[in-house]
Amino acid sequence: MARLDVTERFHAISFPGHLHTQESLQLALGFPFQDTDVLIVSYPKSGTTWMQEIVTLISSRGDPHLNQTVPNWTRAPWLEQYYCAAVLGASSATPRVITTHLPYHLLAPTLQGSRAKVIYVSRNPKDVVVSFYHFHKMANFLPEAGTFEEFLNRFLEGTLNFGSWFDHFKGWTNQTASMDNLLHITYEEMSLDLHGAIKRVSSFLQCPLVEDEVNNCVQHCSFSKMKNNKMVNYTLITNDIIDHSKGSFMRKGKTGDWKNMFTVEQNQYFESVFTSKMHDCNLEFVWEVQDKEENFSVTAV
Repeated sequence: MARLDVTERFHAISFPGHLHTQESLQLALGFPFQDTDVLIVSYPKSGTTWMQEIVTLISSRGDPHLNQTVPNWTRAPWLEQYYCAAVLGASSATPRVITTHLPYHLLAPTLQGSRAKVIYVSRNPKDVVVSFYHFHKMANFLPEAGTFEEFLNRFLEGTLNFGSWFDHFKGWTNQTASMDNLLHITYEEMSLDLHGAIKRVSSFLQCPLVEDEVNNCVQHCSFSKMKNNKMVNYTLITNDIIDHSKGSFMRKGKTGDWKNMFTVEQNQYFESVFTSKMHDCNLEFVWEVQDKEENFSVTAV
């Protein structure tokens, strides 16, 4: 199923037709979640792959065998993609780990009453847009990126594939007070203290680990390990779908890389849009993480 030049419009949001169909998107909205399921939710390029690795390692108590032998899209398939039902049907794994980029308002009805554990992963949207831009230049199933300024404007307008980051972020994080089965964790938290983040996720999943198991998880989901793991770095995907000559899926793994892309004017424009769209959001954002451990600042974009 190539469909590299197809875009699906679903509930006013664009999705790449390479892996999404109207049928698969509609099936996702009525998906029968089991109470033992783990659902990883994110806007693209927010730390999705990292959390897939973390959850797999926690479930296997630090044993990297699955991470090193089974592609992440099989271990934690995307709910809205056409192959998901077949992968889950062929698996006997418990808990089932499922991934999605869908916004809350679309999944809310089917999650209603479910005890499935939901992990929402977010990231500084400035780093998100930079990472997404570079990925567009590699991914032949996504529209042409254009210039960074053009791409940034589409991101801020919410017209990229997968819709508005602002709507996605607020839709899910607004549920943290009412859903005790939802954990919000950030890319920056994982960057600052991966050991602590893994312990927090394992506690949420009610899968407590001993110290050696936590250390094994940390070791096997470090950026360098993931970058060199073909089950994670998407080098198994052929060049007609992802052009690996144009970049690496696991690019830098750094926080604050937006500073290497944004002009002063672009940053000022971003902040004005952010302030306007997020005026009703009271969360505190930890988005500036320095190289030295425990040396970070809290800033709102």
